[in-house]
Amino acid sequence: MMTKQALQNFRFQFITHHNSRFDYLGSAKISLAGGCKWIQLRMKDAPESEIESAAIQLKTICSEYGATFIIDDHVEICKKTGVGGVHLGKSDMHPREARQILGDSFIIGGTCNTFEDVLRVYEYVDYIGCGPFRFTTTKKNLSPTLGIDGYRELVWRCRESGINVPIVAIGGITNDDIKPILDSGPNGIAMSGHIINSDDPVKEVETIISTIESCY
Repeated sequence: MMTKQALQNFRFQFITHHNSRFDYLGSAKISLAGGCKWIQLRMKDAPESEIESAAIQLKTICSEYGATFIIDDHVEICKKTGVGGVHLGKSDMHPREARQILGDSFIIGGTCNTFEDVLRVYEYVDYIGCGPFRFTTTKKNLSPTLGIDGYRELVWRCRESGINVPIVAIGGITNDDIKPILDSGPNGIAMSGHIINSDDPVKEVETIISTIESCY
C-alpha cells in the first residue's frame, strides 16, 4: 500500500540500469544524489543472491535519502529483505498472488500496455507502470509503443470505467517528453537509460524534477 510519503515520491521514478560508467547500485546513487525519491531495483538476468545483496545495501541508502524503494519481479526477496514493495511485469507473478504473499503493507506495481492489461491487475496493485512510450533498448521483449495518443486514450478509458489507480509512464522518455506525457493523463514519469547516459546524470535528474514540478 502506498503511504502518504510514497505518494509524494511517486511522480518521478528511477529504474536501475548499468553502462560502462555505472553499475546498478551506482546508477541508483546518482539518481538519489540528484533528488529522486523513488528507486526501483531492476537487475534482469542477475542471480538472486546478487539481487538480494544489492537490495539490502540499497534499502539502507534509500532510507537515508527518505526515498521509496521497491524491487523488480522478486516477490520473495521483497518479503525477505523488507523493502518497500515490488514491481511485476506482465510475465511475472500475477499481482493477486503477490498480494496474498505480501499483504497490504507492501507496495505492488504492475506493468500494463493496454486497457485489457489494466483490467487484469488494477484491483491488486497500488500503481500501474504504463508503456513503453517509445522504443527503448533497456528492455527486452518490448510491447507496442503508446505515444501521447496512446496514453491519452488509455487513461481516459480507465477514468471512464472508474479505475483511478495512479499511472506512471515509462519507456524511452526524455526531458522534452515529460510535459506532453503528463498533460495526456499519467500521474508520474519513470526513467532509466536517459539519465545514466547523460553527460551529467546528477544535474539531469535535477532538471527532470524541476520539469515535473513545473507541470503541477
